[in-house]
Amino acid sequence: MPLDDSLTPHKTTLLAALEADDRARLDAQLPELRSADIAEILQDLLEDDDVLRGRALLDCLPLERRASVIGHLHAEEQLVIAEAMGDDVLLAVLEEMGADERTDLFKVLGEDRREALLRRMARQEREDLKRLASYEEGTAGALMTSDYVAIPAGMTVSRAMMRVRQTAPDAETVYQLYVIDPEGRLAGTMSLRQLMVARPGARVDELMIRDVIHATVDTPQEEVARIVARYDLLALPVVDEGRRLVGIVTHDDAMDVVESEATEDIHKGMSIGQLEDGVGRVPLASLYRKRVTWLVLLVFGNLFSGAGIAYFEDTIAAQVALVFFLPLLIGSGGNAGAQAATLMVRGMATGDVGVKDWGKLLGRELLVAGSLGLTMALAVAPIGVIRAGETVALVVAVSMIAIVLFGSLLGMCLPFVLDRLGWDPATASAPLVTTLIDASGVLIYFGFATLMLTAG
Repeated sequence: MPLDDSLTPHKTTLLAALEADDRARLDAQLPELRSADIAEILQDLLEDDDVLRGRALLDCLPLERRASVIGHLHAEEQLVIAEAMGDDVLLAVLEEMGADERTDLFKVLGEDRREALLRRMARQEREDLKRLASYEEGTAGALMTSDYVAIPAGMTVSRAMMRVRQTAPDAETVYQLYVIDPEGRLAGTMSLRQLMVARPGARVDELMIRDVIHATVDTPQEEVARIVARYDLLALPVVDEGRRLVGIVTHDDAMDVVESEATEDIHKGMSIGQLEDGVGRVPLASLYRKRVTWLVLLVFGNLFSGAGIAYFEDTIAAQVALVFFLPLLIGSGGNAGAQAATLMVRGMATGDVGVKDWGKLLGRELLVAGSLGLTMALAVAPIGVIRAGETVALVVAVSMIAIVLFGSLLGMCLPFVLDRLGWDPATASAPLVTTLIDASGVLIYFGFATLMLTAG
């Protein structure tokens, strides 16, 4: 990751202090930096394979701050740092982390290291870690944390406030509180503000909201993020099959999912496989593998365009000026199709549209694409008249309308078709749509040209 320009002077000073083993300078500067900023400097050191100085930088931090910095690192970087630590230090760091970050770090460790650390943990902490690590990746269970404030039903406001004070230091958020019944089932929720302004003798049952928006442990993380964003939640409670409260997904974790999913869709939208890390950190061999498959397939797809051109050799020989407009026409169709596909993929990802809306969307796209094609045809027709005469201009104009209309409808429909087949709609990428329209555009254009010029 490129280092933020504002951090460069800090990095220079820190590295100089580390080189000189000047602990006084380090102790003076490190408190001025946020954990995320220290993590960025540490990432830069690790990218330069300077693990020793990275470890020395961490050793200068208090244990709680060290855990916070490691929590900001990517999985691969966490593993490098963890391997450079002894079990005693790593165990102390794990104990200082939040439950979700602790689980993420635990998952990147080797099996032997995990077992060694589990044997040394307190029983409750060990069971909680094993439970969180057992949930399938990509679900609410794998995303949630068990650090939340739970209040037993029937408790008075004054006792509930005492409970909040006791559990707040270890909680991810204290602004949203959860009321549970004697069996641990989620009974309701309330805000800290509600609790603070209520009279001390009132019971939380009288104040709580009973209709709680929640997720189950196997809810896909994309759905979790949509729920959090739709209802503007600080945190989303997660329950098991018995409706027992087992964790919460905080707003910041949900937004991380949104960013990750958006990045994945962008990569798929350009026919790139999912990258395990950022483009600046992924190995070159992996970057090659993620890009080559679709590119090779699309190369063969473009052969159909060549075959179409070869089929209409006689038409092209009779009116060479037609070739001048070919890139313009198929490029316009590809652009229109890519626009339509992008709108549909994004709409499906955000839940704005679904398969049930296909009929309505088809009618809207017919009107919009027809208008776009007509506008573009009027724009290009004068060039056709100047370049090759009125007959060729008419061929180009009619072809423009047909190709833009076909491309837009293809781009709109393809995500729905892929979704019905059980594939990710994001696979209806700009390169795929463009390749399909290239081949079909050639056939449409020269088909009209053959028909109209022969008739003329």
